[in-house]
Amino acid sequence: MEFCPTCGIMLQYELPYMDRPSRFACSSCPYVCNMETRVKLKRKEPLGKKEIQPIFTQDSMMEGPQTEVTCPSCKFGKAVYHELQTRSADEPMTIFYMCANRDCKHRWNE
Repeated sequence: MEFCPTCGIMLQYELPYMDRPSRFACSSCPYVCNMETRVKLKRKEPLGKKEIQPIFTQDSMMEGPQTEVTCPSCKFGKAVYHELQTRSADEPMTIFYMCANRDCKHRWNE
């Protein structure tokens, strides 16, 4: 893909016509880039995978808001929670809980 250096729009490929060579042309400004008869291959380095950084760590989540809800694992009466929009905007937010009992730290959602 080539982009117009003037306006940044993706250039359109135009087939050769009569004595004109094939070229890339911008649809919004007069910029034209004639293609060479020999094609240059560009070699690009493959992208490497990055290490995944967690959004919430257990320590940072324990500092969040707490609510009175019973843990299904240890029956402790408080849990830390956070809400995320995991589906479309017309659906309710998903609430993720983590037991406030430091020995349990069970996670669940609703």
